[in-house]
Amino acid sequence: MAETHPEWQIVMVGPIVKINPHSLPQYPNIHYLGAREYRVLPSYLAGWDVCLLPFALNAATRFISPTKTLAYMAAERLIVSTSITDVAEPYSHIVAIGNSHTNFIRACEQVLSADTHERASRLVGMRTVLAQTSWDTTVEQMHFIIQQTLLREPLPMAA
Repeated sequence: MAETHPEWQIVMVGPIVKINPHSLPQYPNIHYLGAREYRVLPSYLAGWDVCLLPFALNAATRFISPTKTLAYMAAERLIVSTSITDVAEPYSHIVAIGNSHTNFIRACEQVLSADTHERASRLVGMRTVLAQTSWDTTVEQMHFIIQQTLLREPLPMAA
């Protein structure tokens, strides 16, 4: 992406873990800022045109649920992600999805060139999702799923 669009500034905020930092792409327009305190993150978000969720699609990310998705929605920023299940399934009508190198770049290009109507439509979708999202709702849903599972499956007998 950095090579295809040298005019873009790609800012990566967050710790680099489980990977050798020297193996990361090095271009003048990629900026690895490392971990930042939560209180300063809104100032970074304010300057971004698009928020990226560029997760590798592998066994380690198969069941990942990036909480950043809702934070990006709360900041009302356009989002591009790889097809992580917990992003693509519930939010593909809001989040642009790119599964390959080329498609990820194309998704970024499309959201950056989106007209006023498309941007407004995505923002309405984000606001709708956020209005239905809370920790209380999540706990209620988890409780319901646990109760349904317990009713379906008998508990193993103790020896």
